[in-house]
Amino acid sequence: MVGSPKKHFLPLLIVSFFALFFFSHYHSSLPLSSTHTDPNFTLQETHYSQSSTPFVLLIKVLAFNRLESLSRCLRSLAAADYGGDTVHLHVYIDHFDATRNDSRDYLDEKLEESHGILAFADKFEWRFGNKVIHYRTGNVGLQAQWLETWWPSSENEFAFVVEDDLEVSPLFYKFVKSLILNFYYNSSNFSPSIYGVSLQRPRFVPGKHGNKIHLDSGTRLFLYQLVGTWGQILFPNPWKEFRLWYDKHKTKGIKPVLDGMVTNGWYKKMGERIWTPWFIKFIHSRGYFNIYTNFLHERALSVSHRDAGVNYGKTAGPDSQLLDKSSLNFNILEMQPLSNLKWYDFCFREVLPGRVVRTLDELGFVLPSVQKQDTILLVSLYGTSEIMTRNLICHFERLNISNYILIGPQSDFLYDLARRGRPVIDADHFLNNLRGNKLTRFLDSNAESKEVLLKAIVIKKCLEHNYNSWLVDGNMLFVNSDLFPGPNDPDHDFYAGKSSELFYIRSSSSAQKVWSDDFFYGVGSMLNKSSFPGDGRNLLYAVLKEKGVRIKPLDETRFGMYIGTNNVNLNSSKSDEKMVYWSSSTGFDLVRKQLEELRMWVVDGDSSCTAVICHQS
Repeated sequence: MVGSPKKHFLPLLIVSFFALFFFSHYHSSLPLSSTHTDPNFTLQETHYSQSSTPFVLLIKVLAFNRLESLSRCLRSLAAADYGGDTVHLHVYIDHFDATRNDSRDYLDEKLEESHGILAFADKFEWRFGNKVIHYRTGNVGLQAQWLETWWPSSENEFAFVVEDDLEVSPLFYKFVKSLILNFYYNSSNFSPSIYGVSLQRPRFVPGKHGNKIHLDSGTRLFLYQLVGTWGQILFPNPWKEFRLWYDKHKTKGIKPVLDGMVTNGWYKKMGERIWTPWFIKFIHSRGYFNIYTNFLHERALSVSHRDAGVNYGKTAGPDSQLLDKSSLNFNILEMQPLSNLKWYDFCFREVLPGRVVRTLDELGFVLPSVQKQDTILLVSLYGTSEIMTRNLICHFERLNISNYILIGPQSDFLYDLARRGRPVIDADHFLNNLRGNKLTRFLDSNAESKEVLLKAIVIKKCLEHNYNSWLVDGNMLFVNSDLFPGPNDPDHDFYAGKSSELFYIRSSSSAQKVWSDDFFYGVGSMLNKSSFPGDGRNLLYAVLKEKGVRIKPLDETRFGMYIGTNNVNLNSSKSDEKMVYWSSSTGFDLVRKQLEELRMWVVDGDSSCTAVICHQS
């Protein structure tokens, strides 16, 4: 006997309701840009289930006047294994320039050529999803073809941009899907620094005098700042961000000039015919990275045949070998965790992102990664503006100074510096994690006392590792690197600037004895006084003097130049100057103006370095 229809369907309705609720909740919880919060979403769960992810890939083919190239490209795309997924194909056909004063025979020939390409694309069978043909009414060129091809409709829509002289491997889609599931939807492997995936073989370093691309045979995936125009997958949010950035800069007449880059010469030669200098300048300003593959033996999932066109005067032939099943000798879907991958900048110089120190143990781990010649530069960012800090870092890059660690209170800016590969100490978390330690017994809520104590603790840790320490503030710039590694007078362990925050501690057994618990008691005693010298260098200096420690003065006037007064003679600088410094009370506008006159203001309107300087390693 059949039961009541209402009773029979009630459990099904309840299950359906909760399924709908879960589906809606999952979609609404996807990241806007920086965090993926679902801890249960793993690669293993999503490899084989089409319904487990809202991932959508749009293939964007850019064509112009190369029918044979387009035919080869589309046929390779149609031969790929899409595993039953829906994948849409959008073909953008640029129009020839009909405004030129050419003969009627020439125009008829161009019309016939364009209509032949359009007819081929129109008849081409695409069985995996929608096929959309965009036939332009006028010639817009390669830059507009790229920039106007896509505006993401959701957080889950990705674009695979393919120029018509490309050929793709049948394996490309499964690889791309696995990679996106692993590095975009898996929260443990997600990074807001990643803007996409390049399927081409890495073969070019855009920074002048950069390192050669050298990867060991065990490296299958790595991160590299350079965009790959021969088969590039774009992530939605970074692309939107770029388009808005481009719109702002283009409207204001700001050019994508980035000194020290080969692409700068491309732009001067080709101007708005190409788009890559714009994107490279954007990536440089944001500190973003692209995922690349390293399949050895010049193999890749996308190959450019480098047919004659905008980039090549005559056909140069394929740049790589297509990776297919017959040449596959490894598991292409096996993905390493993000923490195991190496990152490289435009000079193909390794970058180490995420070095944030919050504990003593982390400090002991990070210090060896920044030391050079057993010397570490401790840079206090207290009271230093963001743009002044970026200018300081740009000077470090120019001088190839990498043995520094930035110290400052917790902020989004501090963590952004760490994301870009700058080692930082989060002072607030660091000191909070020290609560109960005997070194912090004198710590109170006073910001100055926190700064002083933190500097003293970091110096103590450097001495334990037998590293020399330079302690500086953000109110100085180095003209050259001659100050490093530092003085080496066996009769003195401590050096202090006469009129700047410069402070040097030479590593020695005697210095370690001085920097003992008794020294911290002296610091605490000084902190408990109703008044004490108002900066960390002076207080540490005062404690050392009180203990009778010999301190050798550093006379900045002999090797540095002070700026900050309106009547300073900026043309009187000596050739042997090693630094420029100013008072922390000097107004920002005045310091910036005088640094500009000295050509030492090297950040642009995006607060990024005006040049990429490569130092071979």
